[in-house]
Amino acid sequence: MTSGKGRVRIGCCGFRSSRESYYELLDSVEVQHTFYQPPLVPTLRRWREEAPPRFEFALKAWQVITHLSSSPTYRRLKRPLDEERREGAGFFRPTDAVREAWELTRECAKALQARAVLFQCPASFKPTDENVGNLRRFFGEAERGRLVFAWEPRGGWPRELVKELCDELNLRHAVDPFSERTVTPGLCYFRLHGRRGWRYKYEDAELEELCSMLPKRSTSYVFFNNVEMRDDARRFREIVESDG
Repeated sequence: MTSGKGRVRIGCCGFRSSRESYYELLDSVEVQHTFYQPPLVPTLRRWREEAPPRFEFALKAWQVITHLSSSPTYRRLKRPLDEERREGAGFFRPTDAVREAWELTRECAKALQARAVLFQCPASFKPTDENVGNLRRFFGEAERGRLVFAWEPRGGWPRELVKELCDELNLRHAVDPFSERTVTPGLCYFRLHGRRGWRYKYEDAELEELCSMLPKRSTSYVFFNNVEMRDDARRFREIVESDG
């Protein structure tokens, strides 16, 4: 969607119900399956084929890149990792497990013809020298083609360091804009989780405020992840359209 705020891709974090009804309502989605256990590539190709031509997919990178195998999110793995890969998983480390996880994530992005990949980090991924070094190495070496990379740091990362890394490594700073200001305001990737928790419905004034945060000369990604995500995304789309 193009507006006075530049191009805006609006959707939800996951379909939450049937894909068919979702395609009729919104023009983008952030796929969550690829974080827990990437679907088979033929399955993702089928999703791409059944979606409207202008529909855009973003996806979360597989947790084997970002999270240690001790993370409770690994309980949702359908195909358990062997011992060597469990030891090497997570924190962007230069291991076979992380490299293979990126290759699989990249294959998923290609199958979906996705434009953006989100790397969501756990709070346990702290700004240590080792973690910063691994982050630099990973994003410096990762083959990305034309993919947009968004990074969602947690764990008390100083804003100055986040900005330095985003600028150096060509990353978008993924944030909930009502909780934290992005350090890449000209390249927005917003994830809205509800201002007082998941069971939250955004008011029109809040959505208008959100619209005012979007830059005029670049594509922005806005994904809702609250109980009213579909309706809030639809209402936000109407506000963006009226602003254009």
